[in-house]
Amino acid sequence: MPPLKTQGLSSINPKILIRSFELALVNIIPPTLNRVPCNSRIEEVLIHYLQELIPQAASDTEANPCAAHTSREPRYSVSYCFHTRTLLPLQHITDSADESSLPPVFKVWVDNAMESLLEQEDTDKNLQITILDNGPKVVSLGTFLSDGGRTREIRGTYLLANLLEELHLTKGRHASKLIHFNDVSEDPVSRINRKIKDQYWNNLTRRLDESMIEVAAKDPKDWNEDPRPRIFVPYGEDKLYEYYCQASKNKPELKLEVQYLPQGEITADFVHGLRDRPGLLALEMDYSNPDKLRGLQFIVPGGRFNECYYWDSYFACLGLLEVGRLDLVRDILYNFIFQVKHYGKIPNANRSYYLCRSQPPFLSDLAVRTFKSIDNKEEAAAVLRAGILAAIREYFTVWMSEPRYDPTTGLSRFKPPGKGIPLEVEEGHFDAVLYSYAEKYACTIPEFINQYNSGNVNEPELDEYFMHDRGVRESGHDTSYRFDQGCADLATVDLNCLLYKYESDIAWAIKNVFNDKLPIPAEWRTPGMTDDHVEASASWLQRASQRQESVNKYLWDPERGMYFDYNTNTQKRTTYEYVTTLYPLWCGIASREQADSLVTRALPKFECVGGLSTSTEKSRGPVSMPHRPPKQWDFPFGWAPHQMLAWDGLKRYGYLREMERLVYRWLQLMVRVAVNYHGAIVEKYDVTQLDNPSQVDAEYGNQGLDFKYANVEGFGWSNASFSYGLSLIRHRKLMVKALGLCVPYDDLRMENAHI
Repeated sequence: MPPLKTQGLSSINPKILIRSFELALVNIIPPTLNRVPCNSRIEEVLIHYLQELIPQAASDTEANPCAAHTSREPRYSVSYCFHTRTLLPLQHITDSADESSLPPVFKVWVDNAMESLLEQEDTDKNLQITILDNGPKVVSLGTFLSDGGRTREIRGTYLLANLLEELHLTKGRHASKLIHFNDVSEDPVSRINRKIKDQYWNNLTRRLDESMIEVAAKDPKDWNEDPRPRIFVPYGEDKLYEYYCQASKNKPELKLEVQYLPQGEITADFVHGLRDRPGLLALEMDYSNPDKLRGLQFIVPGGRFNECYYWDSYFACLGLLEVGRLDLVRDILYNFIFQVKHYGKIPNANRSYYLCRSQPPFLSDLAVRTFKSIDNKEEAAAVLRAGILAAIREYFTVWMSEPRYDPTTGLSRFKPPGKGIPLEVEEGHFDAVLYSYAEKYACTIPEFINQYNSGNVNEPELDEYFMHDRGVRESGHDTSYRFDQGCADLATVDLNCLLYKYESDIAWAIKNVFNDKLPIPAEWRTPGMTDDHVEASASWLQRASQRQESVNKYLWDPERGMYFDYNTNTQKRTTYEYVTTLYPLWCGIASREQADSLVTRALPKFECVGGLSTSTEKSRGPVSMPHRPPKQWDFPFGWAPHQMLAWDGLKRYGYLREMERLVYRWLQLMVRVAVNYHGAIVEKYDVTQLDNPSQVDAEYGNQGLDFKYANVEGFGWSNASFSYGLSLIRHRKLMVKALGLCVPYDDLRMENAHI
């Protein structure tokens, strides 16, 4: 081991130094190293170093580990910097009375402390400590320096929840634990951001290789009687197929089935035929070691969503880039490229039942952001080339082809092919729709579902209903009353803004990185491209200009100063006010006058105390159970994607004050929920109130609340929005400080606040 460097330690009683160093080791060494058993750590690290520094102290301690504990000598608080291997004396305690002036350190017996803490504070018995519990919200613990003779209080929901987390993370590893008061009282902004970076992303990371296939293959949405793991491999990917077959043999207890997908186009009939045996879609592998393939990483959203989603992954990447996880972002990008190449699109997620539909397209923007994050120019250009080639193919074959493309308007729609009832929905989700059909055929709803999915009944109106339902799910906004009149017929503001961004990104990349010439290799050519086909920026700029004209003609309402969806069937613009009206700011399609109108006239309609609501209450209309229930992508709920896109859009057009205000509102809401509800970070929030914004009584409820003892993963894009938003206001020291105190924005006075 390298020698230990010391600063100002010559006067410290060596026995007390050992005791303080033990404290530092237990509590300051990074968690990944904290898995070493306590005795082993002291023997291998502490004694080794101190034998050189203070030989007599080391031998005394080996003989009598409690010697330092009983010493009456002056005591010191010592910090250990692991990376520099330096001990730093922080404070000299001259007598026992001074102990009360320091942040205390407690020594607790883990099992007993957890049991008594839960018994006293977890009154609703959900293994969390929240503001909904009715306990006294205070515990007294004996301090380490007084050997338990003195006690100090830990008070309040937030601190007690953190204490339970610290105990839980130690349970099963150590019988006792030294707990710093500073650890349980950590500023919530710092704690949330640290856990997102160091813990949540790691726990949401998956790879489709033998090491993680058991975890990745689990599908809470598979309602079949035998939901065994299954993986589908693209036709012709023989190495991949052989790898999974061998993995199945190596782990027979998994009962992993491996199947090839058919050669050529994957049809709706084929996908429908897989409904009784759904499975994962294979993703890209790292072939650098041919003897041991390794799956590229991807992020799952969390909760019931345990696969690689399209737009969820994009928004996760925005947060991952902020915490230095370029490796993970690059893997996600190459997984996207693999899917375009082999499945013809980036599916909604990599499950077989999603093969016919995609999600909001963000591939070009992800490719550009990844390119700009890579220092090596050649490597960056290679990554961008791969991403742009895939984006071009996706653009033409998915979004600019029928049935999604509408030639009359020149705009595109969320209109995927498909057949039958979506497999992934909760049981009973469509009962209100199917009830009358079950009555018509004198059968139960489950019996009618079987008849309909088997093709034994012909119901054109129901076919049309599910065509629109598939469109809603492809839009990502499943579900909202915005789409009541039929999603598949709508040229939506969001989709066409995203495609404008494709056109702009591709033009920028070709012109600025590829010398205005991008040859298209055979594997990426689309129908109509010749062997020597080359893309230039001019044609993409022309496409962007044409789309801007169409968006202004069909989607922009000059009288209301907002963008609205356009129904290509009725040939009328809708009137449903939706937060996607702000997407034109993000993609840059709005003129300066349109941007001003959006900020002054549209933004106030959606801005709430906790951020942006998806729709206005007026457009949503009244809701009541059971006939018109709340829908999760409507007022009063807000989602991370809309917040992040709005922040970027406002920043793009120079509305920095508005951007900072919206960032603060959203982050303050997230911090408040984490402080009050045991560190929870959830899928969506009620942005209209601060009392219980994580409570969502719509559809399947909320994700990110169902954990025990400690929140270990958060929720993908919400995690990302916290890190991303914090990066936008980090320079506002007062704002960040106020966030930690859960000060609502409307109580914050930026000029002369005293917080």
